[in-house]
Amino acid sequence: MSLHDVIIVGAGPAGLTAAIYAGRSKLKTLLVEKLAVGGQAATTDEIENYPGFATGISGSALSEAMAKQASRFGVEKVATKAQGLFSNETLWVLRTEKCEYAAHAVIIASGAYPKALQCPGELEFRGRGVSYCATCDAAFYEGASLLVVGGGDAAVEEAVYLTKFADKVTLVHRRDSLRATGIVQERALANPKLQIMWNTVVEEIRGSSAVETTLLRNVVSGETQVVPVDGVFIYVGLTPNSEWLGGTVETDVEGYIPTDEHMCTNMKGVYAVGDVRRKLLRQVVTAAADGAIAAFHAEKYIEAGLWQV
Repeated sequence: MSLHDVIIVGAGPAGLTAAIYAGRSKLKTLLVEKLAVGGQAATTDEIENYPGFATGISGSALSEAMAKQASRFGVEKVATKAQGLFSNETLWVLRTEKCEYAAHAVIIASGAYPKALQCPGELEFRGRGVSYCATCDAAFYEGASLLVVGGGDAAVEEAVYLTKFADKVTLVHRRDSLRATGIVQERALANPKLQIMWNTVVEEIRGSSAVETTLLRNVVSGETQVVPVDGVFIYVGLTPNSEWLGGTVETDVEGYIPTDEHMCTNMKGVYAVGDVRRKLLRQVVTAAADGAIAAFHAEKYIEAGLWQV
């Protein structure tokens, strides 16, 4: 079992920033990620609110740049899935699909994954017309008619993005106003290929070999209608990826990890950053800030030998 100064679980913006700071501080750093780097950010077509990019940057490009920067500072990366975390006297041990790794400190940056609508047909047609990533799947829907579910920044931004490919995009929102920021709403409302159905929810997704129609219900009138569509893109929130911890670290009722201002969890030497942490704003810039703070505090924690106490 190899020993590191710090193990970072997750290679989204929070984990990558933590890796950059830890590596630059000469800590022996292991970055554990089961998939490609970037997390949710890597699936975003364009990021306009990350400082330093006047015309914006794609999520994949920003993620790749962060990963290269971490590698420059000697961060070791292993592609495997985290399955558990437990204490072994003065060390923390991360159990993965491949093997176990030990460290003086652990930074949890395992992010979150899209919530499901949990309506009939969603699971059945996942990958056959039901998607949670416009950047990943938009090219399959050239000239199509699409439905996007949600009302936050992600839903509205991706609905606008989908109009580059589809002939028609309908945004379905259960309330009578969007939660997305002003500039995002302005673009959506000004887009001739995008229409919004207010006070509406998806009752069922239907089809044979792929999605063909959706059953929609107006929550005010109770009226239902069947709408023909070629695909449904779902953006109704996130679920924190904290189940793998098995209760080792405290979580709230939704599964988010509470921390203090230093990103410390209730367990000594364990930090939580990014979307898996309980916080007000989940953006790339706040994820990066979380990662920097956690790595800085972890460095001081290790240097002071507090892991031995």
